Amino acid sequence: MTVASVGDIRAHFPALARHEGAQPVAFFDGPGGTQVPRVVAAAMTDYLLHHNANTHWAYPTSVETDALLADARATLADFLGGTPGEISFGANMTTILFHVARAIGRALSPGDEIIVTELDHHANVAPWQALAKERGAVLRWIPLDLSTYRHEEGALASLLSPRTKVVAIGAASNSLGTISDVTAMVALAKAAGAITVVDAVHYAPHALVDAAAIGADFLLCSAYKFYGPHIGICYGRHAATAALDVPRLEPAPDYVPEILETGTQNHEGIVGAAAAVDFLASLAGPDGTRRARLASVMHALHERSDALLQQLWDGLHAIEGVTVFGPPPGTARTPTLAFHVQGIASEQVAQFLAPRGVYVSHGDFYATTVARRLGLAHEGLVRAGCSCYTTTEEIARLVDGVRALVQGTA
Repeated sequence: MTVASVGDIRAHFPALARHEGAQPVAFFDGPGGTQVPRVVAAAMTDYLLHHNANTHWAYPTSVETDALLADARATLADFLGGTPGEISFGANMTTILFHVARAIGRALSPGDEIIVTELDHHANVAPWQALAKERGAVLRWIPLDLSTYRHEEGALASLLSPRTKVVAIGAASNSLGTISDVTAMVALAKAAGAITVVDAVHYAPHALVDAAAIGADFLLCSAYKFYGPHIGICYGRHAATAALDVPRLEPAPDYVPEILETGTQNHEGIVGAAAAVDFLASLAGPDGTRRARLASVMHALHERSDALLQQLWDGLHAIEGVTVFGPPPGTARTPTLAFHVQGIASEQVAQFLAPRGVYVSHGDFYATTVARRLGLAHEGLVRAGCSCYTTTEEIARLVDGVRALVQGTA
């Protein structure tokens, strides 16, 4: 399948018309939230203006809402490699995971063990820290190897024990770009009898997720990282979800997957999330199944982003006083790069670049343990992420801006 060019893709995003003075804005903040194509906003508007209702009632707009939500489950199932009955929605990944963790925690006993990692966003750490405190569980950490920016080799196998009840891991680091072999890690955890939870928030925008092949009990992502609205999605293996002791209202649905959806959901956001997936699939044209088209698009975008990452990596490495973190290009990683400018706080770097039309993120991105391990908890990291609309010119402008800051030639 032929995938749309970068120029054709960019035409779908009104935000790219924004300027800072004479400069068009280059959005490198995608790892924190991508821009949205017109079709996503149009789908959400159409729902709110023409179909808006609550669910499961016997009048047309409610029936239409039920159908749109069912379609969204099917669409996100294609995106994540599950079935519609395994897809649920919530405010965001963090909120969903606190909810799931609370349900898991009801079955934990003092001394039970939970394994987390130093590489992860704290959305997949804090819920388990809370359980450890509330239930008397023991938290075990997979260390970050600072020589490879990956999990310490063999650490998970050495930490697993008969008391291990949960293994919570990330598919990709939102700060360093590291892609982890979660399929192998899930297999180890399952063999030990543990519940497995995978944070795929940063992975899902850059590689086609196959939840069934990964084998995790729960896998979560957020639509606003792949050109959709601010809403979270949870793949929950049917048997694993059914086994949860989920806090719920008595009259609320007690069946999978809706048992995980506390209260009235963000229907327009769910519709928008489905529209975002369909937008991505549309970049490969109309032929073939949605899953097949998504596979072609994600493969093509991965190849393009690899070239952009190499350009960014080489450009920043060539600037004295700039330190780049994360696995090198050509290895298992996303096109997200974290760097530090010697003697300059990350927020100052972002403030310098913004008037040049270069928008980058700064801080620890909630991957707080990573920042601490790098010794940059105070100064923070600068993060630049490549998205489907990123161009080589934008990369060059980012590198030139950092060089001007370091050399004082602004």
